[in-house]
Amino acid sequence: MIEETETIEEFLVRHSADVEEAVRAAAAAEIMPRFCRLAEHEVDQKSGPHDLVTDADRLAERYLTDTLGALLPGSVVVGEEAVHADPAVYDALHGDAPVWIVDPVDGTRQFVHGDPGFCTLVALARGGVLLGSWTYAPALDLIATAVRGRGALLGGRPLRSGTPDAGRALRVAHSHPDYTTDAQKRGLLGLYRDGVEPRACGSAGLEYLAVARGELDATAFSWEAAWDHAAGLLLVEEAGGAHLTGAGTPFRVTGGNTLPFTAARDRATARRVVGLLTEPAAPGEAHAAG
Repeated sequence: MIEETETIEEFLVRHSADVEEAVRAAAAAEIMPRFCRLAEHEVDQKSGPHDLVTDADRLAERYLTDTLGALLPGSVVVGEEAVHADPAVYDALHGDAPVWIVDPVDGTRQFVHGDPGFCTLVALARGGVLLGSWTYAPALDLIATAVRGRGALLGGRPLRSGTPDAGRALRVAHSHPDYTTDAQKRGLLGLYRDGVEPRACGSAGLEYLAVARGELDATAFSWEAAWDHAAGLLLVEEAGGAHLTGAGTPFRVTGGNTLPFTAARDRATARRVVGLLTEPAAPGEAHAAG
């Protein structure tokens, strides 16, 4: 619990491990017991057949809402499922209180299909500034954390994104076609050219982790939902990477960004990806986006 004279930054230094424990506990209590064991009545659709929600999503978010709120009195929680039920909850991102940004199961489709490529994402922000980040992939036994100004860790060890290998095609994961409008697909066409290896993304949180680990050079996303991006953006930043929108400015978790945007292993790569996204390919160079 935060002390009376303690700043949010000091709270994070003292309690990052407690947040990690809360995330692990939520997954152990509500997510993993349902992995590969979901009953039909535990899975619902939200906006369509690709937009799934499960009892694990709802119950893990409730667990984290209670636990994180108690850990930091005066804070509020912006969770994906709470916002789906009441869009006004999202407005807390613009307030003065510390905000926990929660995606209880990022990669719900993978979770439903028994694929281990899903994770729980938690970030702490205040005044639109990301301060703490927790990415936990329970089925893969991976935990990555970051505190602003103090670096990123993977399994407790320092995490650095490095720089892409010169002369190798740029590896970029982009918004999945199943969640992308025709206009958004057109906005990603710049990636489909020589010198780039684009692919559709899986769990956004795990794609950010891949960038922070140097396994992926960049992401390119067409939507702003804070719960998908907040934890990963700070993780990449603290690992040595950078994020830029189509306007050439860092992504704002409070919204109003020029899309698509990128998070990359270093600033030079981020600028290169933004350039690809904003400049049309030469005739005959672009390939089909799928």
